[in-house]
Amino acid sequence: MRLVVVGADGRMGRMLIRAVAESEGCTLSGAIEREGSPALGQDAGTLAGLQPLGVPVTDDPLPVFAAAEGVLDFTTPAATTFFAELAAQARIVHVVGTTGLSEADLGKLAAAAHHARIVRSGNMSLGVNVLADLVRKVAAALDPSFDIEIVEMHHRMKVDAPSGTALLLGEAAAEGRGVSLPEVRVSTRDGHTGARRPGDIGFATLRGGTVVGDHSVTFAGAGERITLSHHAEDRGIFARGAVRAAQWAFPQAPGFYDMTDVLGL
Repeated sequence: MRLVVVGADGRMGRMLIRAVAESEGCTLSGAIEREGSPALGQDAGTLAGLQPLGVPVTDDPLPVFAAAEGVLDFTTPAATTFFAELAAQARIVHVVGTTGLSEADLGKLAAAAHHARIVRSGNMSLGVNVLADLVRKVAAALDPSFDIEIVEMHHRMKVDAPSGTALLLGEAAAEGRGVSLPEVRVSTRDGHTGARRPGDIGFATLRGGTVVGDHSVTFAGAGERITLSHHAEDRGIFARGAVRAAQWAFPQAPGFYDMTDVLGL
């Protein structure tokens, strides 16, 4: 499978290049960076700390997408929606690990999925998506008197909060409860807040150091608590999950998929 990495000079972009190079059944066919990037013209393999791959970094995605079968995208919402249009035109796989997408952005991805195979997840880690499935099942099994709180911590440079993974877990909890997350989500508490409203799903955000990603979901009942957690120690897990998602999506019909589809959960 011929795969393109966009945002090739970013931290995740380099991880994705390495993951493609190290995975069986796929090859790196293109690497895209923004106009003016110092990485332009460099060999993508060298950029990622590997032996040269014979794939120069370019800022012209059109011919690269036309010659590819899939694209791996951990960039920004504006870039992702642009690349989704190109993926739809080329009718290829588009794996989206970008976080901070708005409802309008998701609408654009859904439109592109009429022609592309789009796999989008707030976290491409296989372990996190198994965690989300467990959260969904526990939320469905427990009495609504159990309060649900989600705590996440990331490195100091992360720009969006709560994390896409925390929101993924919140959606899973809400689905288990049979409610809409926007109606029960509480992301900030400050000052005299009053008692906790029954049924709310709370989020707490921590930032500092070089933490790759820690997430915990606590179900707090009267006299007992259940906590489900995931700790990411290597960003490579996200890149490897994205490659797996692309390979799974390759034979699928055009549509909008997520990692629960990829894992058969």
